[in-house]
Amino acid sequence: MRDGTGFAARGASLRPGGLHDLRTGPMPSVLRYGASDLLVVTGLPGAGKSTLMARCAHAPLVDSQHVREKYQERLPSWLPYPAFRPLVRGTHYLGLVGAMRAGGPLVIHDCGTVPAVRSWVVRAARRQNRGLHLLFIDADPVDARAGQLARGRALPVRQFDRHRVVAQRTRERLSGASGPPPGWSSAVLVSRAGARYVEAITFGTAPRVSAGPPK
Repeated sequence: MRDGTGFAARGASLRPGGLHDLRTGPMPSVLRYGASDLLVVTGLPGAGKSTLMARCAHAPLVDSQHVREKYQERLPSWLPYPAFRPLVRGTHYLGLVGAMRAGGPLVIHDCGTVPAVRSWVVRAARRQNRGLHLLFIDADPVDARAGQLARGRALPVRQFDRHRVVAQRTRERLSGASGPPPGWSSAVLVSRAGARYVEAITFGTAPRVSAGPPK
């Protein structure tokens, strides 16, 4: 069953394996992963990564945005973010290392502009014999920029352009590919609009989901 957007109505679930391009639907309500799997969520700033993770993920989250918000609550409001960005990144990476060592399911916010971090995650997942999955939210740069402005956290144009180039490379690498990148168990591509149709990201078991329209 489809609605006017071309995405599937509620109820379906998907356990990703290989490459799934869902940018034009149908969209499942639930994405299901293994009990100790790792999920890396990537895409442009403003694409809705943090929103999706907070709304749907039934697992611990590692999100640099959470670290930034905590520091902003403690530091003077007049202090610009670039002044304490290294502190945020350092804290975020230490938290990521600790979460990886703890085991169990994990959802990681990946900005994509630090390839060494993603490479480290791939190696660590291989050492720990854990499934590693990629979820790429493919957003139009104009829409993503509007999303940043709506939150009042717009990146400088030059920095946003760096993210745009990385997202474009990821999109080109996955579009039309026969499978996920080496070292990954699966890769799922969704549009920014389609991501709204995901109601749960579960690990091990899938909860029941509502049949209501997306909000």
